[in-house]
Amino acid sequence: MESVPIRQTQTQVRVNTFVRSVYNWMAIGLGLTGIVAFYIVNSPSIMQLIIGNRLIFFGLIIGELALVFSISARVHKMQASTATALFVLYAALNGATLSVIFLAYTKSSIASTFFICAGTFVACSIYGWTTKRDLTSFGGFLFMGLIGIIIASLVNLFLRSSAMYMIISYIGVFVFVGLTAYDTQKIKNMALTQPADLEAGAVRKGAILGALSLYLDFINLFLMLLRIFGARR
Repeated sequence: MESVPIRQTQTQVRVNTFVRSVYNWMAIGLGLTGIVAFYIVNSPSIMQLIIGNRLIFFGLIIGELALVFSISARVHKMQASTATALFVLYAALNGATLSVIFLAYTKSSIASTFFICAGTFVACSIYGWTTKRDLTSFGGFLFMGLIGIIIASLVNLFLRSSAMYMIISYIGVFVFVGLTAYDTQKIKNMALTQPADLEAGAVRKGAILGALSLYLDFINLFLMLLRIFGARR
């Protein structure tokens, strides 16, 4: 009969492997986004194509939203390779749209904000992993806050209020700090409850879904912090 310590060791190995895969794919996504953004900002013709044609710019944004909803809602019905390809495509498209921040903010403030964001993200992720508190109900509250941010941001497109812009940014930091901890705990629980005989493809899809959640938390936290700390050109 298999001893308890051996089963515990196997479970820990399985959890570590899954979590490592989640963070690896998240890092790949962030790296690809950064590379694409840097390439485009140093390619005047492509940059002009994106910012000079509203149809292309908003088409990219709509494409990104479609990819996020597609991965989130249908990942379990996809092949693992399809889910992976869609995640990589989303990260690349996001790099294209985020390239415009290099026109609005100085490179030094973008770099410093990135490191502030990375440190904050790591701290929140560690908290989400180690806390004994169930963050499920907290997650529902944060999701409502996220909806509020989206609505307020749309309204401010017409009002163009700098005060509301900053209020949204500070609230956004709070929301995405909380979502980082919440999503980390959710990924931990997902790893702990995975059946031992779960096929590799299903594990990969779970890792892609987890990576997408953390990727979105990181990118949005970065953008909110950039609004606060970024030095405009």
